Amino acid sequence: MKRLINILLKPVIRLAYPQFKRQKGYTSYFAIFKEYFIMQKIFGFNRSVPWPVHFTSKIIGWKNIEKGICCDPGDNIGVYINATGGLTLGNNVAIAANTTITTTNHFKYDHRKSSKKRIVIGNNVWIGANCSIVAGVTIGDNVIIGAGCVIRQDVPSNMMVAEKSENLEFITKKKDYEWDCTQDELM
Repeated sequence: MKRLINILLKPVIRLAYPQFKRQKGYTSYFAIFKEYFIMQKIFGFNRSVPWPVHFTSKIIGWKNIEKGICCDPGDNIGVYINATGGLTLGNNVAIAANTTITTTNHFKYDHRKSSKKRIVIGNNVWIGANCSIVAGVTIGDNVIIGAGCVIRQDVPSNMMVAEKSENLEFITKKKDYEWDCTQDELM
């Protein structure tokens, strides 16, 4: 029965989410329908976004987001993304719950004025829960950002970032990332 439901839902999900590109086995079409489609496409939470977004998340300026495969910004709970300044996400970027990514900032002496700066996030990046990434930052490939970090500066490739008292600690990773999502068959 589940197989039949997935076969019937596949064209609906592909039509509703033209930018949804995940590896086979990631989830089922029924799960996408149940978890995202009803709230997003029927009730209208982030309706125009062409990939699955959780109804508790907010995506502003989605047309300014360039994303790779195995990356659906906002598919987790409570994610806030303001991409009006431009946001580039590589392949296999995971954004955990309650993370904020904003490409805009207010001027220090006049809050009516704002600036826009692109954020670039590389391939194979995992952003832990409750993180904030501010305008103008570049994050390299194969990076893990620990929970609760505020990223105000560029992060080089192959790093783990952890919050340590008043500042961030950059720890070089000793091993390369093992999975290449571009080699997998997509849903």
